[in-house]
Amino acid sequence: MGPGEQTLYSRIRALLSGIAQLRHIGNLQAVLGRLETAHEQILINQGIAFATQNSHKQINFLHDTEFKVFSSRGEDGIIQFLTANLDIQNRTFIEFGIEDFRESNCRFLMMKDNWRGFVIDASARHIEALKASNYYWKFDLNAQQAFITCDNIAALLELSGFEKDLGLLSIDIDGMDYWIAQKLIHWKPRILIVEYNAVFGATRAITVPYSADFNRTAAHPSNLYFGASLKALCKLTTSWGYSLVGTNSGGTNAFFVRNDLLNETVRARRFDEAFTLSKSRESRDIDGRLTFISGEERLRTIAGLRVLNVDTNEIETL
Repeated sequence: MGPGEQTLYSRIRALLSGIAQLRHIGNLQAVLGRLETAHEQILINQGIAFATQNSHKQINFLHDTEFKVFSSRGEDGIIQFLTANLDIQNRTFIEFGIEDFRESNCRFLMMKDNWRGFVIDASARHIEALKASNYYWKFDLNAQQAFITCDNIAALLELSGFEKDLGLLSIDIDGMDYWIAQKLIHWKPRILIVEYNAVFGATRAITVPYSADFNRTAAHPSNLYFGASLKALCKLTTSWGYSLVGTNSGGTNAFFVRNDLLNETVRARRFDEAFTLSKSRESRDIDGRLTFISGEERLRTIAGLRVLNVDTNEIETL
C-alpha cells in the first residue's frame, strides 16, 4: 500500500471511530458522505495503478486487461487499455442504460481522465440520484431521462452537443440494442461497446424483433430473451467500417474499433476467437425468483420465441 492509500485508510479509521460519538443524524450523514468519498478515491487510485501496468501490456485477448473500478465486470480495464493505445481526438463519451451511473462503463473514464460525458436512462429516479451525486457537479456530465426508441434516439444524442467523432459510445439497454445501434450510422465513435446476448449462441446472426415499448421481463419472465447475438452485431458494425477487437470475460459486452484506428496493439479479432459464452445465472421464474440455470438450459428456457435473422431478414424461432 502506497503513502497516499495509507492516508486514506487512516481517514476512514478516524471517521469510523467518530461515528459512535455522533448525537445528530445530520452529522452522521455528513460522515458517511465523507467516508464514501474516501473509499471512492481509494478505488480510483487502485484503478490508476492497474491502468498504468496495463497501458502497453502485450496481450493475447482483450479481456486480459480487465479490472473493475466502477464497471460491472472489468470493462474499466479494457477501456483504459483501448484509450491508451488508440488515437482519440475528442475525449467525449455517450452511454445509455446507466441506471444511476454508480456502476457503469464510463464513470472511471470520466473521473480518472476527465472525459466529458452524456448519459441517458429511462428512470427518472435514477437520473435524480445521479444529479444528486458529488461527481455530477465535479465533472462535465449531462444526464437525460428518456425511454429510448428508434424514433427519438437521433434527437436525444444531438442534445449532447458533441461532434460525431466521439471518443466512445456504449449501448446497454437490455432489449433493442441492435435496432438502436442501427440508427446511429452517422455517429463515428472511435470505440463502440454494445451488449450482446451470449445465450443466443455463437452461430446465428439474430436479434429480438423491434418493439418500441420492449420490456425484458414482460417479454419473458426469465429475463433471457433480449438483445442480439454477437454475430448479428458484428455484421452490422462491419458494414460501418468497424472491427471486433474482443469481448469481456463475462460474455456480456463486445468492443469494436474503427478500422482506420487499428494498430499492432489493438487488432481485429476473428469472431470465433473473440466470442465468450456468458456464465451468468441471472434467469428468473414467473415470480421473479432466481432459478440459477446455466449452459444450454438457458436457451431451452426461451425455445420457440421469435427472433429476426439479420442475414435473411426472416423471422425464425429460438
